[in-house]
Amino acid sequence: MNIIKANISDVPIIRDVMIRAFREYEQATPPTSALKETVESITAEMQSGVEALIGYIEEEPVAMVRFRLEDESLYFSRFSVVPERQGQGIAKKILRYLEEYATQQGKRVIVCKVRADVPKNISLYQSIGYHVCEESVLHRTDGTSIAVVSMEKSLS
Repeated sequence: MNIIKANISDVPIIRDVMIRAFREYEQATPPTSALKETVESITAEMQSGVEALIGYIEEEPVAMVRFRLEDESLYFSRFSVVPERQGQGIAKKILRYLEEYATQQGKRVIVCKVRADVPKNISLYQSIGYHVCEESVLHRTDGTSIAVVSMEKSLS
């Protein structure tokens, strides 16, 4: 697998991979807000400092993750692997790459938020050393609320 750091011209690929991966949460209560994101909204995020990685297999984009460098940590979100490639170790490879990148940038911790009602995602992160550090409820602008867990892994 080839992992590249994305640029603004890659935003349509980033969105496509994310939409394909997040469709499984379309019927969740509440539905994922990822499906409402547009090329324009993702472009604006990237222009404000959000970065992204895209994973390719034989020139086909199969995974992506968006992230932001913070004072002492790297926060990632919208981690996506297309459905037909899930269960092949792709997520773990990208997370290792992201952890190495965070370490190179002098970050001590890598952090994400996960829907509390998706135990398979929590288990994935726990299997590679992440732990739940906080439980909270996100109140979205559309009036819905969603229980999430914050997960982190120390880097060193």
